[in-house]
Amino acid sequence: MADLLKDSIAWPKTLSLSSYLSLNHTSDPAHSTFTILPPNGGGGWYVGDQLEVLIEIYDFHGRPKKSGGDFLLARLHNPYIYAGVAGQVLDHRNGSYSAIFSLPWEGLAQVEVILVHPSEGITVLEKLTQEQPGRIFFRSSFRWGSLIKTTICNICLNATQRLCNYTDLNTGEPWFCYKPNKLSCDARITHSRGGFIQNLQPMEEKLFENGVNLKVPIPASGPAHIQVLNQMDYFYKSAFNFPWDAPGEMSNPIRSRPAGYYYQGAWQSLDGTQVHQFNTITSINQCLKNKVVHLYGDSTIRQWFEHLNKSLPDLKEFDLQSSRQTGPFIALDYANNIYVTFRCHGPPIRFGTTPVSQLHYIANELDRVVGGNNTVIVIGIWSHFSTFPIEVYIRRLLNIRKAVVRLLKRAPGTLVIIRTANPKSLTLYETLTNSDWYSLQYDRVLRAIFKRVKVKLVDAWEMSIAHHLPHSLHPEPPIVKNMIDVMLSYICPSPTPENF
Repeated sequence: MADLLKDSIAWPKTLSLSSYLSLNHTSDPAHSTFTILPPNGGGGWYVGDQLEVLIEIYDFHGRPKKSGGDFLLARLHNPYIYAGVAGQVLDHRNGSYSAIFSLPWEGLAQVEVILVHPSEGITVLEKLTQEQPGRIFFRSSFRWGSLIKTTICNICLNATQRLCNYTDLNTGEPWFCYKPNKLSCDARITHSRGGFIQNLQPMEEKLFENGVNLKVPIPASGPAHIQVLNQMDYFYKSAFNFPWDAPGEMSNPIRSRPAGYYYQGAWQSLDGTQVHQFNTITSINQCLKNKVVHLYGDSTIRQWFEHLNKSLPDLKEFDLQSSRQTGPFIALDYANNIYVTFRCHGPPIRFGTTPVSQLHYIANELDRVVGGNNTVIVIGIWSHFSTFPIEVYIRRLLNIRKAVVRLLKRAPGTLVIIRTANPKSLTLYETLTNSDWYSLQYDRVLRAIFKRVKVKLVDAWEMSIAHHLPHSLHPEPPIVKNMIDVMLSYICPSPTPENF
């Protein structure tokens, strides 16, 4: 299973780096260009058509690259009507790429292409995962009376020292700490992020420089925008028509299938879900009335708890004296019978000091949920796994998947929602520990694992790329609000009109 998943996310092979590699021979966004290609059949572009953009990568000497593997993101947007849609990037593996966009709105559509990492940087990131999976490490404190010791912990540790084995008996999730002198393994009381070991060659560091080759825009060789014309009813199908729905209309086999797009700042889903705008306290309360909402995951899911807590004055958080990073949190609206919880996932987790009694694996938590028609489960887990081999994340998701399947079998009315990964702003440190490239691999694995399970997705990846606000590990409030609207639309597909 793991091998099949790894094959499904295989990245185009990048060239190995020689010891005498020069930055001048690597991908340079300033010399690279993108070109808007003319529409199929000539004429103009219409709503429902597709736009194709050719991207050509050059090195710092202005010479064309001959191999692929660069990491690019593409967006089409209209800043005047707050519209945006993510593009699909296809690697031709010869130094050129295609970005394909759906055209869901009329008027101005401006292309943006970003070089996130050069192919040479991807080589370094792959090597780091293989050779330095423990570059983020963790600590645990042990206490017995007045005696306190702290040791290093991780998924894998050097077995030449005595270890405490904290592998979860139910899920098989491994976790180890070095055994403290004079203390039992049972004396462990806290978990915390330990630190980061950076071990790069000077030349390798130059592959991740802000403003040079780290998340830098690629210029257009000509016009960077088009005008999209209104289309005849022939092209429409349920408010939006994909061009491949009309027989014979598309000769180009490359097809963009976006999850949705923004229009007037509001997310419009293209998977058949009608996304409603829950803009009032009354509308949110009405949707969540008599509901239990359990949020499990990392800080990007904690944002959702914080958003609901802030948006609903009658939703009162009960102070559990827990860390604001890790939780757990509980909030209750007694009048509307709304119950919302948040709990962080089990290790690896890079938060501050956490009692080990609060380290719960999501799969185990799901097995304790009764479930039913009024229960909503939201899961978001990805950011804290990026320094580890992909097999670690696959094992975690497969355990969660099994627990979700068990839950849906005993309580079929339970609604399970999965939040995907999202891109973020990058520094050298963020790149080495949490690069968008790592996040993209995990995002693809998550979608593949839950593809045939009765769950709903909130596509945080495309919702972040398509939006005009900058990428952030914790997306800005307008993006979070749109994510919450998608979640509420899953819960209440036919809300009461008078509440909007």
